[in-house]
Amino acid sequence: MARRSEKFNQMSATELETQQQELGEQIFRLRFQLTTGQSEGLKRLREARKELARVKTLLRQQELKREPQQEVKQELRKSK
Repeated sequence: MARRSEKFNQMSATELETQQQELGEQIFRLRFQLTTGQSEGLKRLREARKELARVKTLLRQQELKREPQQEVKQELRKSK
């Protein structure tokens, strides 16, 4: 599990957003294939969902790291 998250940890926010879009599209295709009986890729679907959750978590963590810095800047402007 650590190896999978390491590759995502090294990505920038734009790369993570791109990865999020790609995983979303991949999950859509896999679900479609499963419902039409074209594929037996249930394991791959589960993996893709977990990867998407990891990417979303990292994006949120990065967002939360930026927020406190922005709040401090806004407070400084108000106090002037």
